[in-house]
Amino acid sequence: MSENDGNDALKTTLLADDVEPVEVGPGIVRRRLTATGYARGWLIDFAPGSEWPEVDVHHTEERYYVLSGEVIEGDERHPAGSYVVFAPGSRHRPRTETGARMLGITLSAA
Repeated sequence: MSENDGNDALKTTLLADDVEPVEVGPGIVRRRLTATGYARGWLIDFAPGSEWPEVDVHHTEERYYVLSGEVIEGDERHPAGSYVVFAPGSRHRPRTETGARMLGITLSAA
């Protein structure tokens, strides 16, 4: 059962797997999810053995949740269920040995 409170214009819903994937590097595809003036979301699938094509530098806060597989950041391993937060000014280059899927949110500048 769903209750409509008249705020449908304040909500956006989509099925993430219906969003067209775009290859960002060998073995890595990203789906850009709905963005607002406050944040943007994305879903990234890493094939086994893939690495982000460049160092990712953050001008604002970025967060991701590992949905499946394992993401490696330097010497740290983040298995499924890990929630990782990067502060503004941070940088990283994620990779995986097993393959992974992550859901991320990048906050917009204030």
